[in-house]
Amino acid sequence: MIGGVCHRCVLVTLVLVVAVLAGCAAAAAPPAPSGTEPTTAPAVCGLWLATGGTPTDEQVRYAAGRYGVVVLNAWETDVARRLRAQDPGIVLLVYKDLSSTRGYAEVGLHGGLLPTGVDGATADPAWFATDTAGRRIEWAPYPQHWQMTVWDEAYQRAWTDRVVAETVRDGWDGVFADNDMSSLRFYSDAVVAGTTDRHGTDTLLRDGLDALVTRAGTALAERGKVLVPNLSEARLFPGRWTRHARFGGAMEENFAQYGEDGALTTWQGHQWAEMLAAPPQDLTLLVTATAGRPEARPGAAERAGFAGAALLGGPRSCWTPSTTRDYSLPEWSGYRSLALGEATGPAVRDGRTGVWTRGFAGGWVALNPTRDDAEVAVPGGLRTVDGAQVGDTVSIGSADATILVRR
Repeated sequence: MIGGVCHRCVLVTLVLVVAVLAGCAAAAAPPAPSGTEPTTAPAVCGLWLATGGTPTDEQVRYAAGRYGVVVLNAWETDVARRLRAQDPGIVLLVYKDLSSTRGYAEVGLHGGLLPTGVDGATADPAWFATDTAGRRIEWAPYPQHWQMTVWDEAYQRAWTDRVVAETVRDGWDGVFADNDMSSLRFYSDAVVAGTTDRHGTDTLLRDGLDALVTRAGTALAERGKVLVPNLSEARLFPGRWTRHARFGGAMEENFAQYGEDGALTTWQGHQWAEMLAAPPQDLTLLVTATAGRPEARPGAAERAGFAGAALLGGPRSCWTPSTTRDYSLPEWSGYRSLALGEATGPAVRDGRTGVWTRGFAGGWVALNPTRDDAEVAVPGGLRTVDGAQVGDTVSIGSADATILVRR
């Protein structure tokens, strides 16, 4: 969910203690680089989720050359024009919610430009999902967000027709489609009318979103636009990332986050393999929470997020750390100031340790998504990001990464 508290797995205290103790043998990693400017040879593209408020003039100027992809609210067309003028190659996506309409007063203040695909004030009443008692389903964490019948073909047609027309008219490169959910449980305990339990509700929801993404993605592709859904828990459903990303890409909002066992969830299940196999022209958008969340050790989330994005590599894999819950700031990581350059080969997994590594013309990254520390051989001629020499091997803590550079 963009613009609020995301449905991330919370690492319980016991697991955090275990992870920290397991990481004691790993050498302390240096802090993130202090660089504040993007390199001319980046390994990772930058992402700005600018949906937490209207970007300021200073933020728009700051964005020049820093971000390959920017997501904006539908009414920020002036901001989009200014971003395009200063960086013609930037990809600008308009935010649209697949699964809800909004009932709060502010939604009507933008001349009909909405964060949703249909207007809740004028929508067919049959498009509002109801529970088994006939009550409309409001998302508990987000008052006045109403669950819609994403499985209803009439709703799918209305959502698609309106969003495609607006995207083409206002010159967006495509649509960022939020709340491509796997389950209703993150927002409501309700059982949807016509189903008998939560499993049936979630199956109905997923099947409906499969159909809506296909309909909207096909229509947008016919107009030369992309659809980039924000997928939830794709790792649990083999093939779902591939199916939903086939219209131009997808986003993982919980990239390199902890599971309940202390390991990183993105590397569990089928999702990572599907992400690696994505066509190079597709957008892979990645968000890693780097503040307000427990970490195995200081800076681990930022290191793991950047290294994981570098493993995917390519100019269309765009990553951002996240220090706020509402995406109200353009984010920056000093790792993006490193001139790692072009990859010298694909990402490779060590079958013994589970560590993933990848070499670059200007450096090397290694990511340990497991819950155990690992000792990994290091190519020659590398140093830490703060210039220290390294030996023949490096110890990488659980759920952590190492980034080395050529100096």
